[in-house]
Amino acid sequence: MLNLLLWGIFPYIVLTIFIGGHIYRYQKDQLGWTSKSSEFLEKKRLRVGSLLFHFGIFIVLGGHFLGIIVPVEFYNSLGITEKMYHIVAISFGLPAGFVALLGAFLLLYRRISVKRIKATTSWSDWVSLLFVLLAITTGMLATSFNIDSQGFDYRTTISPWLRGILTFHVQPELMVTVPIWFKIHIYATFSLFVVWPFTRLVHAFSFPIRYLNRSYVIYKKRVATKRVDPLNVKD
Repeated sequence: MLNLLLWGIFPYIVLTIFIGGHIYRYQKDQLGWTSKSSEFLEKKRLRVGSLLFHFGIFIVLGGHFLGIIVPVEFYNSLGITEKMYHIVAISFGLPAGFVALLGAFLLLYRRISVKRIKATTSWSDWVSLLFVLLAITTGMLATSFNIDSQGFDYRTTISPWLRGILTFHVQPELMVTVPIWFKIHIYATFSLFVVWPFTRLVHAFSFPIRYLNRSYVIYKKRVATKRVDPLNVKD
């Protein structure tokens, strides 16, 4: 029963909050749907931290897609063994996670150390940063403890479980043998998804689609005109 609750019911509660929260936020707070950039308060640390975080996190998300969404049968059909996949995943995943974690810590330190930014930081900003750090840290720990795979392949357990959640084919029994560190990482990510709609993280779903069909901005060249002195005008 507990296994069904943790891995069969609770994921849908998280999804409901995540999707419903975004819809509610968009309907009620469109003006607040922004990244709330503080670049004008401090630029140097923001540039470095943001670049490291986004570069690392994009690689991490790409790795999660390849490992979780893409079925293991696809890799088997290409002749990619579990050992080959694991080596590649570790080689790219850990460095990318470290880069993203470093970037997130720099952004957190920036908010703490720069007085003007600290004064303008809301509770949701602290929450979003802390939960991002938690999700990345637990993910790196899970990967580090599974660095030699130890006979565990998440592509045959976590991957089909998650795909089953997304396709409404619940299989909580797949999570029984999953190591505890992966379970902690999953719930840390769940926590991030729960707070996501109510923080600045919503800007991740803002795409400038209207820009593609927006009318051109017309610029006109100003032509200098000769000023006429009304006192010198002849009748």
